[in-house]
Amino acid sequence: MGRVIAGELVRAGAHVVSVARDARRTEALLRDVVGTSGHGSFQVVQADLSRRAGVLAAAAAIGERHDRVHLLVNNAGAHFPRWEQTPDGVERHVAVDHLAAFGLTHLLQENLKRAAGRVVDVASDALNDTRRVKLPGRARPATLHPRHLEDLRLLNPATGFVPFQAYARAKLLTVTSGYHFARLLEPHGVTVNSVHPGIVATGIVDDLVPVALRPLGGLIRATMSTPREGACAALRLATDPALAGVTGRYYDREEPATTPAVSHDPAVQQRLHDVCRRWFDD
Repeated sequence: MGRVIAGELVRAGAHVVSVARDARRTEALLRDVVGTSGHGSFQVVQADLSRRAGVLAAAAAIGERHDRVHLLVNNAGAHFPRWEQTPDGVERHVAVDHLAAFGLTHLLQENLKRAAGRVVDVASDALNDTRRVKLPGRARPATLHPRHLEDLRLLNPATGFVPFQAYARAKLLTVTSGYHFARLLEPHGVTVNSVHPGIVATGIVDDLVPVALRPLGGLIRATMSTPREGACAALRLATDPALAGVTGRYYDREEPATTPAVSHDPAVQQRLHDVCRRWFDD
């Protein structure tokens, strides 16, 4: 999906900076996607966004080369089947699915302000229902305990770890932070919105299919959105003139949608913002 977003923006005339762990491979993929039809250009910054140092390095490289950032699409995402910590001591879903987005938005906010830019956080509606198989019955939203916001290392603990719930909680963290960033940056003309792009046939979905249903994986993928269809939802928030000035929203594809009550709690938003800010600033 990230390749489609980058390719469409280049074709529209933008200069796109992609962050990837393997710069050479990503450059080759983008050349294939863009071909000769692009009116813009692209570059790749090599960094591991699962690491604090990688987020700091990526933001520094972008900020040094580009005084203004007109658009930031936070599309980094992963699902991990086992509990693991990064070398920084943070659970991996928290690192990849939340801290990468928070860090780039926080560290590039001055560049975004100078451009009155847009921030688009690619989320997942798993935050509204953590059941992998949506049978009839009450949804189970992702939970967030305020006491865990005292230290990022407390989020998604090993005890009672359920991978899909951990993934959903990390996405809930990003949407919660997005609401706070929206208020913080609105006076500077910067908009911040989140979007669930639909259930897209990507590698993440392959990990989420229950073992009993994996023999039907091909049929299941056929019912899902393609990466191009998923990218359209993010591109709309990124480029649609009708959305200029719209901020602090969560969309399920193209429709405004709701998120769990805890994500709208100003005290929770502030505590989350403070602990994440200290993670990158201290």
